[in-house]
Amino acid sequence: MKIAINTRLLISDKLEGIGWFCFETLTRITKQHPEHEFYFIFDRAYDTELNFASNVKAIVISPQARHPLLYLIWFELRLPIILKQIKADLFLSPDGYLSLMSSVKQIAVFHDLNFEHYPNDLPRIEMLYYTHFFPRYAKKACRIITVSSYSKRDITETYKIVPEKIDVALNGVGEIFMPISLAEKALCRKTFTQGIEYFIYVGSIHPRKNLTNLFLAFDLFKKRTHLPNKMVIVGNKKWWTSEINRVYEQLRFKDDVIFLGRQETSVLHHLLASAEALTYVSYHEGFGIPILEAFASGTAVITSNITSMPEVAGDAALLINPFSPESIAEAMESIYREKGLKEQLIAKGLERVKLFSWQQTADRVWHSIEKSLNL
Repeated sequence: MKIAINTRLLISDKLEGIGWFCFETLTRITKQHPEHEFYFIFDRAYDTELNFASNVKAIVISPQARHPLLYLIWFELRLPIILKQIKADLFLSPDGYLSLMSSVKQIAVFHDLNFEHYPNDLPRIEMLYYTHFFPRYAKKACRIITVSSYSKRDITETYKIVPEKIDVALNGVGEIFMPISLAEKALCRKTFTQGIEYFIYVGSIHPRKNLTNLFLAFDLFKKRTHLPNKMVIVGNKKWWTSEINRVYEQLRFKDDVIFLGRQETSVLHHLLASAEALTYVSYHEGFGIPILEAFASGTAVITSNITSMPEVAGDAALLINPFSPESIAEAMESIYREKGLKEQLIAKGLERVKLFSWQQTADRVWHSIEKSLNL
């Protein structure tokens, strides 16, 4: 069989949520199924190391699709021609975009529908594209893969898709994430926070990630406890809005907020493993990979009590109301106030994370492919 895959977000040294999903699943699937041909379809020059196996062929289609108009050109004009030329039996799209103009069987991976619930968090042209096309992609797909039971329910209810058409493939966690020694933690804190203990946020700086309430909660925590703690923010400021900036500028303790931008995985591992707790308080997530990364690193987690996050965290994290800075601040305080709590959360997290693996994710993606091709 010839399986074509949208690998636009498989970019060396710039892998984020969907990119990691691509990397971890496709590495395994291509190597474990040498009987099939895989065509990785990029929209830019690619790193040849991403040809994971001898049965992988790479194709570059221009233009680079990073704008709604270019999405239309790439998916509706250029992609159908390529799929026809290679005689693809199936097209798999890990970022959910499909080609309405192609008759080839297609699987969409929908990680979440945040744009349906919080459309104002996106530039208007992006929001219009998503809300117009993704319901159509959902109906076009022969199968849909998503990353949590929450997202499956959301897709079913929002797009009126029968549950039997949707497969859940829970995300995994990189093997690099594990606890580190006290000496390594001390060195990390010395390097990034002058040796001071810190909370950490990992992810894109986007409105739905709820940085405004996290900043307000951190200010409350500092005012009440008088502790020297820092707040470390790891992620690109791509979606830094005027509202996020307004709240940040009004913080009493804004000098204790440290922005590190995007970090290499090895550095991120040490930053997570050296933190007092991960504060991951989004108001909408399809999964939340940083929760697992913190668990695996032996770090306590504070996360939201809505959407997918309780499903991922189980009883191994402190669940808070993301719309309440007070709720977030209380959880941060409890890490210090309640004796033994942090150690209990760490122990539960190390057990919880054993339920997740990228091999399991890859197996479930492949099972969806098999059902689509009737193998």
